[in-house]
Amino acid sequence: MVAGSSTGFPQFVAVGEALTDMIRVGAEHWISKSGGSTWNVARAVAAFGVSSAFAGAISRCCFGDALWQASEENGLDLRYLQRVERSPLLAIVPQSEPPHYFFVGDDSADLYFDPRALPSGWQGQAEWVHFGGISLARAPLAERLVALASELHAAGVSISYDANFRNLMDARYAPTFEHLCRIASIIKLSDEDLAGLMPNCDPTDALQRVRAWNPKACWLYTEGARGATLLTPTGQWHAKPPSIAVVDAVGAGDASIAGLIASRMRSPAQTHAFHLGFAVAAGSAACQHAGAAPPTLSAVLALCAEVDIQ
Repeated sequence: MVAGSSTGFPQFVAVGEALTDMIRVGAEHWISKSGGSTWNVARAVAAFGVSSAFAGAISRCCFGDALWQASEENGLDLRYLQRVERSPLLAIVPQSEPPHYFFVGDDSADLYFDPRALPSGWQGQAEWVHFGGISLARAPLAERLVALASELHAAGVSISYDANFRNLMDARYAPTFEHLCRIASIIKLSDEDLAGLMPNCDPTDALQRVRAWNPKACWLYTEGARGATLLTPTGQWHAKPPSIAVVDAVGAGDASIAGLIASRMRSPAQTHAFHLGFAVAAGSAACQHAGAAPPTLSAVLALCAEVDIQ
């Protein structure tokens, strides 16, 4: 199936936020980049050859136009993308080293996403639906997304979840974090996510605690340059990334979870180790260029053989 075709609905849908990063590059200069973690995952899955859509709401201004155009260029099914007459959601990045950011969007377009307005019958063809990002911490959108995830899970649709900690995820986010971990079949956590979401726990203890919520799930635990571990009910594997020249790590986490899901969808008969290798190769490929543009399938396949699986 071709993403965005008129013959059916996508196999993969990512639900959440698409936003614009406003990045300071000088004392008086800023650049805008289209982004958003769930939106990045959707277009990475599409780049890996799986029919994909992003379900969310964007503005009708120039920033929304850029997101719409990029969604179309990346082969996403545009029937899932809603446009509303509200201000855009912005991530303001006044400095990158060390990272500092905040969000502007008190009544922005993303908050008006309506799951009831999605194409009728889309759930019947969705094999995986992905959740994550700041959308799950922004009321009243968060409540609608948690309800949607719960409905899909009850209907037998596979759920994936990227905790993707951000500074607006305070103690009020804890129930959402636990609930999504309990219903998802694939969960991505980084060492930084655990430190932010469970600040008073030893990392090893924290990982054991969250795994106890859902021991049947596949957990992708990433540690940056140290690699990633895939923990499953039947065993665990660790992958060391290939040696590459890192240009920009932005979007690497999104590419890795997209790689794990896409690999399972493309090659369901392959092993857990194979899927982990593809995921780590995808994250590494994303680091080879500036910005959060999804890596190409050829770039990922070229790195797969260089991933060290243990």
